[in-house]
Amino acid sequence: MKAVVAAKFGPPEILRVREIPRPNPKDNEILVRIHAGTVTKGDLLMRGAGPGLRFLMLILGFKRKEITGHELAGEVEAVGKDVEKFKKGDRVFGTTTGLNSGGNAEYVCLPEEWKQGVVAIKPGNMTYEEAAAVPVGGMTALYLLKKINVQKGQKVLVYGASGSVGTYALQLTKSFGAEVTGVCSATNVQMVKSLGADKVIDYKKEDFTKNGETYDVIFDAVGKISRTHSKRSLKKNGRYISIRSLTKETTENLIFLRDLIEAGKLKAAIDRRYPMEQIVEAHKYVETGHKKGNVVITVKPNNESFKGGA
Repeated sequence: MKAVVAAKFGPPEILRVREIPRPNPKDNEILVRIHAGTVTKGDLLMRGAGPGLRFLMLILGFKRKEITGHELAGEVEAVGKDVEKFKKGDRVFGTTTGLNSGGNAEYVCLPEEWKQGVVAIKPGNMTYEEAAAVPVGGMTALYLLKKINVQKGQKVLVYGASGSVGTYALQLTKSFGAEVTGVCSATNVQMVKSLGADKVIDYKKEDFTKNGETYDVIFDAVGKISRTHSKRSLKKNGRYISIRSLTKETTENLIFLRDLIEAGKLKAAIDRRYPMEQIVEAHKYVETGHKKGNVVITVKPNNESFKGGA
């Protein structure tokens, strides 16, 4: 099978598409024929990790992925004898967080259940490309919003509303019944409005901390503002939350996202699509810091079965 391999830490140029043996599922695993994956900021960190991050990864028990990619969507090709929740032909999406193999490949083996990373039946109203772009950003946003218990009628500001986590945070907050203000650059204002923002602030023209508005929640979706900087814009007992916080992936949250998607309340924002053979270009683009929403890696050719629903 073809897979994107990172033989060492370093710049995008270390990535290679290579032919490697197809994995065989263990008794508790499913073999997934991958149709689409993604490139996230987390992938950049894992690929170019410096000594400090490498030490932290060692302490936390994370190993470098020789096959890159943390998100995927595809079709179950085979199942181990102990698997109960999935069968051959199921269309699934999920993550490879905590596993040695990633989603930028033609096949991957995923445990039916594991401590880090999740897999579930994909939304029936999404393509594989769209579904692959949901798990990491969607679950990160959902976990943090649940942590602070966003309520109907609250005022929420999402800083970095055009990024992967930000686009999901904005839509989830709206689905909870809150009023949402998105902060982004001028080029992304229309996209953020289209995702449901009640108000949009161009951060280059206006400092939200100086406009006199206060919020029940300030969600830093890009890790660029501090609690201290945001304090003057929080209401009494207001909450600040950032993607710099530790998060957790759960099957429950992935299924929650799927239900919202199938109800028409959540969608994936996709900026660019690259074939697997252009993985270096995809990483370089994400490194610019200008991506809007998600960058998708297409693994299977874009034919009718690839576009299929449930």
